Amino acid sequence: MSINLTLLIIMGVLYACGIYLILERSLTRVLLGLMLLANATNILILSTGGYAGLAPLYSRETKPDAYNDPLPQALILTSIVISFAVTAFMLGIIYRTWLLARQDEIQDDLEDRRVAKTPSFDAEDDAVVPPETTEFALIPPSAENRNKPDATETPNSSTTQEGGNA
Repeated sequence: MSINLTLLIIMGVLYACGIYLILERSLTRVLLGLMLLANATNILILSTGGYAGLAPLYSRETKPDAYNDPLPQALILTSIVISFAVTAFMLGIIYRTWLLARQDEIQDDLEDRRVAKTPSFDAEDDAVVPPETTEFALIPPSAENRNKPDATETPNSSTTQEGGNA
């Protein structure tokens, strides 16, 4: 099976333009980028299906290798439906944003600026973890440690009373 170079170049250009448009701040450009990515994915699925063969209708004279694989066509149809739903959803978001703010571009707010200024080091996440963090004893209790509850197990700090108030 040889690869169609024209489809690969078109697919690469569509992916590159789609990713570039998704990184923009305008919602309309993000929508166009999503549509380009969906079309590039359709071309990718189409190119994985191989060259066109005969229609997948059964006849006794045709060898099984001559038929076209219907799976890529079904996947492309599913991708078209999903991209249509995402496009409709994004159009609704763009319309609502235009009604509320009369702008298409997403602005930085105070929370975005605060997050951008925070350092990437987190004391809790980046702390050194000790090699053994279990609270259970690593060695079996010996005769002298059986009377000391903190040597072999964690002590029970809460005491419960049975019955009513005394």
